[in-house]
Amino acid sequence: MEERRLGPVVGLGTWNTFDNDVALAREVVEAALDAGIRVFDSSPVYHSAEASLGAALDLRRDETIVATKIWAYSVDEGREQFRRQLEWFGRVEIEQVHNLVLWREDLEWLEPERDAGRIGRLGVTHYQSSAFGELAAALRTGRFQTLQVPYNPHERECERELLLLAAELGVAVIVMRPLAQRALLRRPPPPEALAPLREFGVETWPQALLKWALSDERIDVVIPATRRPERTRENAAAGSPPWFGPEERALVESLAVMAPPRGVRLRRHAGNMRWAFRQWRGP
Repeated sequence: MEERRLGPVVGLGTWNTFDNDVALAREVVEAALDAGIRVFDSSPVYHSAEASLGAALDLRRDETIVATKIWAYSVDEGREQFRRQLEWFGRVEIEQVHNLVLWREDLEWLEPERDAGRIGRLGVTHYQSSAFGELAAALRTGRFQTLQVPYNPHERECERELLLLAAELGVAVIVMRPLAQRALLRRPPPPEALAPLREFGVETWPQALLKWALSDERIDVVIPATRRPERTRENAAAGSPPWFGPEERALVESLAVMAPPRGVRLRRHAGNMRWAFRQWRGP
């Protein structure tokens, strides 16, 4: 698998996957590591995914890059989240301010933690294009080293400014939702439609979508989530060159038109995120 600034270009997301099922987490993580995946992304609001991931990584922690997040509505909450992360992971290679919540306030205590070596890089994320203006403002401060945004043939808003800005500032880019929260998998194109992509190592539609994103040289890693160990191997196979040119990317975009409109699925995702945060915070 090719490596860029954050390591191997295919990682593993943990949103809505193994939650508090440590046995499943170990099975999926072990398969991912054996496939060459090294970047594992999580968050305090992904149910119990952080704790399960920490347990699953235990014996092979030195092989991995943990990218997790702070999402809290007070500095004290954020510090408590970080304290637990250190218990689970020992160190956080990429600590991201999730959805821009309190990003200015959190930087004041996160930067000293980075300087002390408990954090490797600081990043910022958001899943809604309406927040991309504030994301750009955060990047322009020069205080973030990574950016996480959605990017797939149905969600290309980050191309307008954020990818250009990240390249200008030397900020590494993590792609969430490379499969559009599975919306792009509902109606996959027929196998024969992928024939022109075979010479690029593409055997499946998910691989075509992952390679579509990674063929943009500004992207450092994609983080598809899965509960299936065998899917980690399939995803990892999309992380090797050769990469698509303009014609191959255009083909994937045209095939993606067959999938359902993004709005239905993405509205459901936004509702799920709000539910998860209410569950995490409690009454």
